[in-house]
Amino acid sequence: MRTAYLSTFWACLILLLQCGLLPNALLDPNDFLALQSVKKSLNDLPGSNYFTSWDFTAEPCSFSGVFCDADRVIALNLGDPRAGSPGLSGRIDPAIGKLSALAELTIVPGRVVGPLPRTLSQLKSLRFLAITRNFISGDIPAGLGQLRRLQTLDLSFNQLTGAIPRPVGALPALTNVVLSNNHLTGPIPPFVSHQLARLDLKHNNLSGSISSLRFPSSLQYMSLSSNRLSGSLDRAFSGLNQLNYLDLSMNQLTGSIPVELFSFPISNLQLQRNQFSGPVEPVDKVTIATVDLSFNRLSGEVSAMLSTVGNLYMNNNRFTGRVPSSMVDRLLEGSIQVLYLQHNFLSGIEIKPTVAIPLSSSICLQYNCMVLPVDTPCPLKAGPDKSRPTSQCIQWKG
Repeated sequence: MRTAYLSTFWACLILLLQCGLLPNALLDPNDFLALQSVKKSLNDLPGSNYFTSWDFTAEPCSFSGVFCDADRVIALNLGDPRAGSPGLSGRIDPAIGKLSALAELTIVPGRVVGPLPRTLSQLKSLRFLAITRNFISGDIPAGLGQLRRLQTLDLSFNQLTGAIPRPVGALPALTNVVLSNNHLTGPIPPFVSHQLARLDLKHNNLSGSISSLRFPSSLQYMSLSSNRLSGSLDRAFSGLNQLNYLDLSMNQLTGSIPVELFSFPISNLQLQRNQFSGPVEPVDKVTIATVDLSFNRLSGEVSAMLSTVGNLYMNNNRFTGRVPSSMVDRLLEGSIQVLYLQHNFLSGIEIKPTVAIPLSSSICLQYNCMVLPVDTPCPLKAGPDKSRPTSQCIQWKG
């Protein structure tokens, strides 16, 4: 009886709206029904009172997180946005695709589970999609590639699997793509948007050669850390002269480090824990605040051009020769805060045993081919041995 009554009610309401017999301020009936379905599929976690205002006997445009333009919902921010909010539980109802005027959709961190509805592809006006720090599973719908106006896609810290769909990479208006901390696999698709500024794919299981990739020159932030990417950097990063942050750490990258990387206007360069080899020979003084080249297979002498780096990690490589005097000078004046050179094959450093190293600076030299002129605290992971066995030094020198 109740179901039949509601069906009749909505049929009459839609007819009245179509005939212009109800005020325009009344929410579009399709949006009204969609919000009801969304509410039924989600719940407040203990301590959250987000849905308290969702009383469907009142005007839905006054609900918490619901923003309207005339009779259409244009933004839906699900969950209490205040820091530390417990968030929501439940699933995302496919009826959300009926909110066809929606330009912004967010869900705060919580315990929302299940897949992303395929009906998200119906939200042709969507510009901002952020569903982070929940338990969303399954793959990223290829249908998201139909959202030609989408600018921000943030699905980080979920349990997504499968590949990043190529149609998503082909979206022309993307400015921010954040898919980090999931279980995504397969290659990185081409991203073609000339407005793309942020690409964050770290902590996944992405694979394939980075050598064949081309990234938009508009990129300012890129993190591909903690994946299974291979290949060399010979051509992949040419022309990215707007980068200010680059993290390629913890992959399986090989070959030499292109010298042009050191000339980019970046503040942080993270290349540690790969399989890079060969010398590191910047052409000019490096002005990057933090450079981490540790745990690779780099060799040759330590370049004096790196003396201008504030935090320099070159430990666990195969560097030889003496530490540049300019690097020592910068350390003693406090311009270098971290200088880690442990676990190499370095043969000497010009520093007096009685010198006072600034409290704001840290240097580690142990396990090299030298008697340490100064005893400085090193990270626990550096191990207890102060110097490398002579046999290893002779063999490496030979």
